[in-house]
Amino acid sequence: MRQLFELAAQTLTQDAGPSPLALRVIRHLRCDLTEVVLVSQRFATWEHVNLQRGVDAYLAAHSPGADWFGPPGAAHQPHQDMLQLLSMPVHVGMLRGGPRGPSPAGAVVRGGAVRGDLGVGVASYGTAAIGPAENTEVVALGLVTSAAPDGNPVVIGLREFGPQCLLEILAADRSTATATRDEIERLMRANDVFRGQVLSFTASEHHGNSLVTFLPRPAVAARDVVLPDGMLEHVERHIIGIADLSAELLGAGQHLKRGLLLHGPPGTGKTHTVRYLTGRLTGSTVILLTGRSIQFIDQAAALARRLQPSMVVLEDVDLVAVDRDFTPNGNPLLFSLLDAMDGIGADADVTFVLTTNRADILETALADRPGRVDLAVEIPRPDARCRERLLRVYSRDLAADADLGEVVAGTEGVTASFIKEMIRRVVLVSLRAGERPPVLRGPHFAEVLGEMNGEHQALTRSLLGAGTDSAEPARRGPGGPPVPARLRHFR
Repeated sequence: MRQLFELAAQTLTQDAGPSPLALRVIRHLRCDLTEVVLVSQRFATWEHVNLQRGVDAYLAAHSPGADWFGPPGAAHQPHQDMLQLLSMPVHVGMLRGGPRGPSPAGAVVRGGAVRGDLGVGVASYGTAAIGPAENTEVVALGLVTSAAPDGNPVVIGLREFGPQCLLEILAADRSTATATRDEIERLMRANDVFRGQVLSFTASEHHGNSLVTFLPRPAVAARDVVLPDGMLEHVERHIIGIADLSAELLGAGQHLKRGLLLHGPPGTGKTHTVRYLTGRLTGSTVILLTGRSIQFIDQAAALARRLQPSMVVLEDVDLVAVDRDFTPNGNPLLFSLLDAMDGIGADADVTFVLTTNRADILETALADRPGRVDLAVEIPRPDARCRERLLRVYSRDLAADADLGEVVAGTEGVTASFIKEMIRRVVLVSLRAGERPPVLRGPHFAEVLGEMNGEHQALTRSLLGAGTDSAEPARRGPGGPPVPARLRHFR
């Protein structure tokens, strides 16, 4: 029976001629299908939105108002290029059935051949992000007729499959197709949707391919970054000050690429400082890599160079860049990180910002070699003055009926994260007591600190960056939770 169907299909296609889709292409190109030249370029799937922007800009300049059309059956043939799809009698495979399924519903016989699977249809569309909360339409499968920069006819095709998207140019000669492709790529970069955005790489569920996610740019005021006197200004001079003087520095023969290492205990404000810098660099592209996304350091570095001025942030870099003595078999991600930092080029306006809780175990080649990290800043646990500022930052709009000086004295050795959580718990205690709006009272502070410094909260203190030995030893009050000595009188 299968042989019978194959014989029938071959008989039907002997004198069928080109499909309607192929006819539309060759009539526009004014040449036979055998003379058509295909020039293509592959891109990562996260570049699809930029490719669409490049094509849209090209069409606006060379063929405004052109309509997209599509080959419905081509979506099932990702391993073949557009020229092969236009040339083959695809209904033969469809008649066979098997893994690709039976003949599509609606296919008809016209002029002695099966039509429908490669007839002229509408293009297929999808959506792609162009910002944290904004999407745009992209062509997932389609063709459009246009003209090359020299005026000769071309057909432009877009396809997305798996982890890639494909630009295909059909023309009567290679130079025409190549010139069209090159101009689309130029326009693609000129209209890059990633420029000036805050981005993060993630892995999709499809074969582990990489995706780019847009993040909102944080708005953190300098008064909300509580660091020792002069520290934030020092960091700003190294990151933002160089960016402001980039042209003058290059003119003086000095390099622009720079590396900043922020280290210190968890919860002291490293990530908060990065958020502040991200908000300040409004004209720069920021690429954030954390956790598993550090595996995309090569793509991130290439994107940073393309979109400079830019900043690449690698949070908790000690998870990747551990000294090679700790990993006898080597660390591929570490080598990728080092290569990426070296490969950017000294003239690139690119900043690498690394954060770590364990500067002591970082790879020596990363931490010490000039040109990779040229400024290391330790962010310590806040002193008394900083703790008082933190209390005021986190309780800014709340009423207080407590001696904050006593609270500051009773929180020695804790971190900013600890103080932020303490304020939240004090608010909860006030609300549970029926106070609307909540009031930060001395007894509430005593209760919360007694709980947070209890012997069963050691892990919580560690996760908040306050070690078990960081705060003053607690004393257990009669019938209640342990209370630090300096706060016992609040009861």
